[in-house]
Amino acid sequence: MDDNNFELWSRSVGGKPSHFAAGQTIFAETEHGVHAYIVRSGSVEILIDGRVVETIGPNGIFGEMALIDGGPRSATARATTACELAPIDQRMFGLMVDEAPYFALNVMRLMASRLRRKHD
Repeated sequence: MDDNNFELWSRSVGGKPSHFAAGQTIFAETEHGVHAYIVRSGSVEILIDGRVVETIGPNGIFGEMALIDGGPRSATARATTACELAPIDQRMFGLMVDEAPYFALNVMRLMASRLRRKHD
């Protein structure tokens, strides 16, 4: 499994997918986070201090840090196109980690990669 490919999980997450229109804010920097998201279709840009730092397309995940540490969002996420997202709450995240430890490793690798790029 590619470190950034969470397609299997986006299809297995229970519940109703979330839909966002192009330009719509999914969450804002500093607000309390309750979900991570896997992009099923469309694309999402991640902004820090109003600057785009990453664009996430289908099968990518974002917002995971809030589930892990319970802290405020470190970035803003905004739909760049109409998109469908699979929301993951803390309970679901825990189940996914329990069921497949490699899922947790992939999330940790992705987080480490993002943190390294942030400090470059």
